[in-house]
Amino acid sequence: MSPAGPSVTERVLGILSAFGPGAEALTLSGIARAAGLPLSTAHRLVGELAAWGALERGEDGRYRIGLRLWEVGALAPRSLGLRERAMPYLEDLYEATRQNVQLAVRDGHEVVYVERLAHPEAVRVFSRVGGRMPLNATGVGQVLLAFAPPPVQEEVLAGPLPALTPRTITDPQVLRRTLAAVRREGVAVCDGMVDLLSLSVAAPVRGEDERVVASLSVVVPSAGAEPRMIVPAVRASARGISRALGAPSARRRPAGVVTPVPGLAADAT
Repeated sequence: MSPAGPSVTERVLGILSAFGPGAEALTLSGIARAAGLPLSTAHRLVGELAAWGALERGEDGRYRIGLRLWEVGALAPRSLGLRERAMPYLEDLYEATRQNVQLAVRDGHEVVYVERLAHPEAVRVFSRVGGRMPLNATGVGQVLLAFAPPPVQEEVLAGPLPALTPRTITDPQVLRRTLAAVRREGVAVCDGMVDLLSLSVAAPVRGEDERVVASLSVVVPSAGAEPRMIVPAVRASARGISRALGAPSARRRPAGVVTPVPGLAADAT
């Protein structure tokens, strides 16, 4: 922020940042309050954003994120090509498990979900497309952190590790050992770390330079879950996406066929 106050760009970004989970629809005064702007300034900028399509005003007078902004965000290169190539494998994994299937990338010290397929009768999840979660608490996050550059790992380990449930790993030494196991085994299993009722199994997705560019996971009910039954399907799907992205190691090894996972697909129907 400059001595003269926030720039127009900072004010606009403040308005857009006012929206989020639990704040999907806001009044003009609510936007002004959340963005720390005078009502007159908020009125002018919100009007310009609505005219462009970044915001939409409903019949109730509240503003919501507009489709124009979604269209622009969908062009983000890290999600655009990734989602297109990943979708056939995500759909196969979804059909095999009839559970929640997620694809995520790392942005700084957080996970950003770029796709999610959710069965209506599957265990609940708190993720959403475009949503963020801490790296230490999720299966996809632990995979992305395990294969992140060492400086990133050290920054996360040195900083606060948010706890979403009593089972979330918040001890840096325990997390360090967990990340080593993920690198060694090529899979992360998180039981009750986001929600006590759910368990996730995640695997890395590699790009053409062999770097891990994303992570794929299946979220299943924690009660009675047998991760060893789920791991092969998750690994096969992640390898298939990696092959579609041009990863040499995935081309050398068969991507495999994702077959129904016993005890999962039947339970969800």
